Amino acid sequence: MTGPLVPFREFVLKVHSRCDLACDHCYVYEHADQSWRTRPRTISDEVIFRTAQRLAEHASAHALPSVSVILHGGEPLLAGPARLRRVCEALTSAFEGVAELDLRIHTNGTQLSPRYLDLFDEFGVRVGISLDGDRAANDRHRRYADGRSSHPLVLKAVELLRQERYRHLNLGLLCTVDIRNDPHAVLDALVELEPPLIDFLLPHATWDQPPLRPDGSPTAYADWLLAVFDRWEERGRPAPVRMFSSVFSTLSGGPSLTESLGLAPTDLVVVETDGRLEQVDSLKSAYEGAAATGFDVFDHTFDEVAAHPGIRARQLGLAGVGETCRRCPVVRSCGGGLYTHRYDPTGPDGAFDNPSVYCADLEALVRGIEARTAESLVAPAVTDPAELAAAQQDLTRTLLARLNADIGRRGGEEWATAWELAAAVEESEEGARCLDEVLALPYTRSWLLHALELVHEHRGAARVARRFPAYLASAVVRAGLDLPVRVTFSDGRLFLPGLGEARVGAVGECGTALVRGTGDGFVVRREGAGADVVRLGVATPAWRPLRRSEAPGPVPASVPGPLPGLVLDDLDPFRDCFPRPAAPALDDRAAAGLAARIDEAWAVIGSKAPGRVREMTGFLTTLTPLTGLGPTECSVGRHGQGALGIPVDGGPEELASGLLRGFRRAELRALRDVTDLYAADGSWDHRMPWQEEPVPFSRLLSDTYERIALGAFGSRWLEGVPEALDTLEGAAELTIHGKRLLDLMRKEI
Repeated sequence: MTGPLVPFREFVLKVHSRCDLACDHCYVYEHADQSWRTRPRTISDEVIFRTAQRLAEHASAHALPSVSVILHGGEPLLAGPARLRRVCEALTSAFEGVAELDLRIHTNGTQLSPRYLDLFDEFGVRVGISLDGDRAANDRHRRYADGRSSHPLVLKAVELLRQERYRHLNLGLLCTVDIRNDPHAVLDALVELEPPLIDFLLPHATWDQPPLRPDGSPTAYADWLLAVFDRWEERGRPAPVRMFSSVFSTLSGGPSLTESLGLAPTDLVVVETDGRLEQVDSLKSAYEGAAATGFDVFDHTFDEVAAHPGIRARQLGLAGVGETCRRCPVVRSCGGGLYTHRYDPTGPDGAFDNPSVYCADLEALVRGIEARTAESLVAPAVTDPAELAAAQQDLTRTLLARLNADIGRRGGEEWATAWELAAAVEESEEGARCLDEVLALPYTRSWLLHALELVHEHRGAARVARRFPAYLASAVVRAGLDLPVRVTFSDGRLFLPGLGEARVGAVGECGTALVRGTGDGFVVRREGAGADVVRLGVATPAWRPLRRSEAPGPVPASVPGPLPGLVLDDLDPFRDCFPRPAAPALDDRAAAGLAARIDEAWAVIGSKAPGRVREMTGFLTTLTPLTGLGPTECSVGRHGQGALGIPVDGGPEELASGLLRGFRRAELRALRDVTDLYAADGSWDHRMPWQEEPVPFSRLLSDTYERIALGAFGSRWLEGVPEALDTLEGAAELTIHGKRLLDLMRKEI
């Protein structure tokens, strides 16, 4: 087994090994492993205290911020209040000053009373209750040994948890699926109890002991769960359902939210009443001893258990599933199903190296949920350029807020003053609009990322604080606000982002200056010196504005309406965020030559791909010359939406193809900044029709995305694109956002 050891963050502590019910679907008492017969009924003081020590030791060794301990059985409440108090006291004491302790208990509810709940309230123990639906559904399995119904007592327990004084302890309801029950009636009964969460569990089964399928349907469980899903949607999603939330998450590129689905590594271990350490309890459905590790809390650490081959097999993610599952497009969502459900003693690749016995159900469930919800789950940024820009702005604002939170006292009075000034700028509508404009500048993002790195590395907080006022000054000048901003300058130059550079001192000189807006420019005053008045659009020896184009060169009449201009930014100190170095500031002659080539390049694009011109100019705002680029290359770096690094040399035809390719690369990067188009990149290799070596999904997507646009420069660029799109569509990495993008790509060609 390869890969780093994954520490345990969740522990199941068996406090009682017997139960007051005789549920015929229970994996502890009714399935293959009968080791419960040899366990002590109740956990001893010795096991309690040794377990608490081992848990705290493990949390400390791995610097875990929090650990979850689930009190379990059998029926854990049979341990009694006194024994449960000893457990809670020992765990709470051991974790004091080590990590946050999340205590939970899973119970059938029949013994629950205010006496227990007052104890749980004292120690913050949250309570999950097993209930399979209405009385008919629950009594199908959850009965006493003499056949009596447990339903009335379970409802009484749930009602207790719904009382105001105990509501904060309510974890929700666990429901084991039985496809003979009415799915609508089951959901309605659970929802009526207003649980904070509903957890549907597939009954434990293996290829050796397959699940009940009365009509022989391979998707009977998916059909049942989708009927529940439809009812849940119809009722307005009245309570979270963990299984559905997990599928939503993985479809969008996020993690799984339950052990029974997804590829997240297991981080759970079980402590039995005698102190023996075992793997997840559900393995007891497979065969006698399947969950055993040979370890116990007296002689072994949890790190030793984490290195056990059985545990490691469930920590390998994608590498831990069989080849059939690896090739399946929904494997990120289903994860091959619960490890136990893969057991087949006759399997050709090993007992657990098989698809789940619920394989067809899981695929149908994921595809069914996706088909029902794709429209509502897809991020608007994928289809709407305005939404993409808004999402990018939200990201920049979030980074700024994080910087403010992280810099704390390390930024000192200088940062606090600047932050108060930002609030003052935003008090006026025009000030707020102009600050948004400054934050939308692509190299503002570069500064923020650099600043966060400095702060997280505990260096340069003062430097970060000194830089922020330059952005505020730029907003003040844009808004024409008579609001003084003290800005730091260096080497005699003061740069206002998105506007230009003022000469305020001699070469090598550093200091501060006050900047105030005037409407058409600004006044800058150095300490101990006179004031200079600057008009934004007028170049002087003391002021060099950023060069701008009013429109992207001549384009065909078929392109409607005025087009926005572009900034040629060769001054911003944070423009050096590309893989290639930024070129030095251009002199007037070099800048004029480059601007002329840009105009000619736009004319080429306008003649060959007129539909792209408005699309590109609606996205690109800033071009920055770089050194070391080939004439057909354009570059994307660590910046916000709108920037593109361009070559200093080359002809207009070469620059046109570079601009088009670079635009597509920048657009895809901007989308990836704010949404997950794919997940688990690099887990699979894919063949590109135009080269032999296999590549990760991200490379295949980006190359295909660029080639579709370059088709305007010759049909050779589109050769192999349909095959590439088919490969992308069948890939497991693709999320629902990526699938929508793929639909748009197909329409483009």
